[in-house]
Amino acid sequence: MLQYDVIIIGAGASGLMTAIEASKRSRKVLVLDHANKAGKKILMSGGGRCNFTNMSIDADNYLSRNPHFCKSALSRYSQWDFIAWVERYNIPYHERDHGQLFCDRSAKDILSMLLRECRQYGVSIQLNTAVIRITSITSQNSGFRLETTQGCYVCQSLVIASGGLSIPKMGATPFGYQIATQFSLPIVPTHAGLVPLTWQDCDKQRFAPLSGIAVPAVVRFGNHVFRENMLFTHRGLSGPVILQISSYWRPGESITIDLLPDLDFPYWLQQQQQKRPDSLLITVLAKQLPKKLLKTLLAEDVAGIPLKRLQAVPIQKLAEQLQNWRVKPNATEGYRTAEVTVGGVDCDALSSKTMECKTVPGLYFVGEVVDVSGWLGGYNFQWAWSSGWCAGHYV
Repeated sequence: MLQYDVIIIGAGASGLMTAIEASKRSRKVLVLDHANKAGKKILMSGGGRCNFTNMSIDADNYLSRNPHFCKSALSRYSQWDFIAWVERYNIPYHERDHGQLFCDRSAKDILSMLLRECRQYGVSIQLNTAVIRITSITSQNSGFRLETTQGCYVCQSLVIASGGLSIPKMGATPFGYQIATQFSLPIVPTHAGLVPLTWQDCDKQRFAPLSGIAVPAVVRFGNHVFRENMLFTHRGLSGPVILQISSYWRPGESITIDLLPDLDFPYWLQQQQQKRPDSLLITVLAKQLPKKLLKTLLAEDVAGIPLKRLQAVPIQKLAEQLQNWRVKPNATEGYRTAEVTVGGVDCDALSSKTMECKTVPGLYFVGEVVDVSGWLGGYNFQWAWSSGWCAGHYV
């Protein structure tokens, strides 16, 4: 039976980060993963360019039942720390909208950096290994015993970095939640986040032909507001702004969409009336929105009316229709296409300083398996780096 100081289950972003920091402290570290390759989600993220962090990281960019939990980790290992590491490896990167940082070449650069550090500090990574059973060792030395498809192992510290339920085709499983339940840790109910929304059956036939149309929009749900591009698909709505709001949306509720952000629509349309009184409404509106979208949203008799015949009340009604469009989605596309899992191991059961379970000494949870999920834009990777770094200094 092989013995290690630390065993980490999950060779993703948070698991590799934990392994590197623990091994720097001369801990004997083994990383186990049931996949055939380490860092699969790293490689596919950001369209293969890996949106590895964001220039602006704040606790407000995260969802959690305990909104303060992530503050400690994010402040102790910040985006600037990870950026400095990337620069030491001379990995070229660039900034996109909203402070998102991407590799110039490939996500392979980030994974190669992590694996090189693992090799440098003597981390053992064993793939194609499924964990069958975990038991606590109650003898004097304490720790954990793991039965796997490749044999049995013993460790003092056990780190669960197995991720959430998003993108099952990449190997996602509920393993981490099952281990938490085994050790009587509470789980905040999970749902798919950063995921497209689907139409109600009554709306699908009407809006499916708009598939492929993208427009800038402001989308609201409750107190949460995002502005980004919105994409119509044959199944529903997608694009960055929809992915962002999807993490907050709840089934049965409506979202509100402003298709003309920053436009004082009644004033603008009154100006157009004075300049082009004989022009048709749809012709003028086509300067702001795709005509195909307008034909779908507006009644035919309204779309074809000359501007000079428009009165104040219809103008206000149009403004409501285009800038306060209420949509009740049927559902999300689910974990199949979700970029993150919202919910997870309850933060109140963990130390925000170390990621260790308060009731199970030596057991740690890091990354997506914890009830901390970030916005689109590199925030989830930063949580993986930060939480892994914290655990790595204590395991």
